[in-house]
Amino acid sequence: MTSQTGVILFAHGSRDPLWRLPIDAVAEDMTRRWPHMSVACAFLELTTPDLATTVEALMMQGKTHLRIVPMFLGVGRHAREDLPQLVSELTEAYPQVQFELLPSIGEHPAMTRLMADIAANAASTP
Repeated sequence: MTSQTGVILFAHGSRDPLWRLPIDAVAEDMTRRWPHMSVACAFLELTTPDLATTVEALMMQGKTHLRIVPMFLGVGRHAREDLPQLVSELTEAYPQVQFELLPSIGEHPAMTRLMADIAANAASTP
């Protein structure tokens, strides 16, 4: 990653303001562990900021390569259709920015193992 790269954690959103706390916590942990990494959150609906607003904020920081990490456990319509459409629109609106849409975190084998570990731990703890 270069100094022109930004990471966007993209999640669904909710009317419940507490819903976003785990996503914010991931961003904060990343920033603490990798202080050189520029990390921001964006949401599909019901929570701000939306993806376009986050993209514009990172562009104002001089970011020209944006890596979008879908924070979805399942790969439903939002991950398969809605998010790629949003990224396509942003690519057209901002041709000077390189957008990279990464796989959803739920597709990563490490996430599967982590969830299995947590569930097994919870089930085996009296």
